[in-house]
Amino acid sequence: MTQPFQAAPDVALEVGGLDLERLITDRTRSIDASGIRRAFELGASLKDPINLSIGQPDFPVDERVKQSAIRAIVENRNGYSLTQGVPELRSAIWRHLTSDVGWTEQSGNDLIITSGTTGALALAIFATVADGDEVIMPDPYFVAYPPMVKMAGGRSVVCDTYPDFRMTAARVERLLTPRTKMVIIDSPSNPCGVVLTQRELEDLARLCRERNVLLVADEIYDAFTFPDARVGGRCPSAARGNPSLLLVRGFGKSYGCTGWRLGYAAGPKALIQQMAKLQQYLFVCAPTPLQVAAAECYNVDLTPLLERYVHRRDMVVDALRGVVDIVVPQGAFYAFIPVTERGGGCGATFARRVVEHRVIVVPGNVFSARDSHFRISFAAPEEKLAEGLEVIRRVLTTG
Repeated sequence: MTQPFQAAPDVALEVGGLDLERLITDRTRSIDASGIRRAFELGASLKDPINLSIGQPDFPVDERVKQSAIRAIVENRNGYSLTQGVPELRSAIWRHLTSDVGWTEQSGNDLIITSGTTGALALAIFATVADGDEVIMPDPYFVAYPPMVKMAGGRSVVCDTYPDFRMTAARVERLLTPRTKMVIIDSPSNPCGVVLTQRELEDLARLCRERNVLLVADEIYDAFTFPDARVGGRCPSAARGNPSLLLVRGFGKSYGCTGWRLGYAAGPKALIQQMAKLQQYLFVCAPTPLQVAAAECYNVDLTPLLERYVHRRDMVVDALRGVVDIVVPQGAFYAFIPVTERGGGCGATFARRVVEHRVIVVPGNVFSARDSHFRISFAAPEEKLAEGLEVIRRVLTTG
C-alpha cells in the first residue's frame, strides 16, 4: 500500500555535469512540499479513491461566467492587462466592497487583481516583511503562510488557538514584539471552518491599529459563510468600518474556478502601489480574459450551493456525534477532527490507517505544530462523503 505524506525520494543533484547541489539555495531546500499536494498526488495513484483532502469545489463554473470568458477570448482580450487589473473587474469589486464593507474608491484605499489569493498574500508579505521581522498567524494555519514568510526572510510566530480555534485579540497581544510587522487572520478558517465574530474581528483590527501592525484579513471563503455565522446576511469582516487593513479575497473557491488563479487585495493605497510594483516584475498581471469573465461572478446566486455545503457540514457533524467532539464548521468546507487513541493517537497514523480503505485525509501536522487532529474537506459528492465518513467513524472507534 502506498504510504501518504512521505518525503519525496532523492533525485540526482548532478545532471550532465551541472552541479545542482551548488546552485539550489538553502532557502529553497528548507521549504517542504505541501502536505496537501502530496495527498492530491496520492489520490491520483489510488483506484477509486475517496478523496477528502483537497479544498476543490465540486460544482462547475456558472454558464454565464464561462460564456463571458469565451467572449473575451474571441474578442481578443488576450494581451496583458494593466498590472492592477481590467477596468470592468475593478469596478465590479469596488461596487461589491462598497456594499459589503463600506469601502469606496474615494476612501484612500486601492485594489489590485492578483494571480490567486496566494499571489496577493505573497505580494503583501514581500512588500512589508524584511529579515528578522515577525508575522503572527493562527495555529492551525493555512499551509502557505509559514513558507511565504520564510521566503521573505521573516519569522513566523504561531498563535495557539486550541481548543476552540479562535484567534482573539487577547491571544495575539501576548505575542506582539517590536519586530512584529503583520498579523494574518483567516476567517472562515482553513483548516478549521471557524468564523470569528464581528466583535472579535473589530478587537483584532483595533489592536493592530494601536500597535502599528498590518492586519491581513484572508477572506477567501467569505462567500462560504454559513447562515448561523452571518451578520445581517454577510460574512463578519475586520474590514467593515476599518480601512487600515489589507483585505484579501478571491474567486476560485467561491465560484468553482480555482484553476483560473484570480484573487485580489484591497487596502491602503500606499501599500497597494508597492504590491503593484512587485507584481510588474513577478506576475505582470492576472490572466486577462479570465479577469473579464470574473466580473460576471457577482451576478451569480450562490444560495443553492451554500445550502448543499451546509447539508454536507451537517453530515460530518452527525457522523461523528458520540465519537469525538469537533468544533462545528461555520464556513469554508473543512472540518478539523481530533484523533482518538483507538484511531492511532495522531493525525499521521490516522491518515495511514484510513488510506488502507481508500480514504484520503490530511494529518494535522501539515497545518499545525501539533498532530492531534486531521482535516477533511467536505467539498465532495454526498455519496463519496458518506462512504468516507463511515470509514472515518469506524477507524476512530475501533482502530
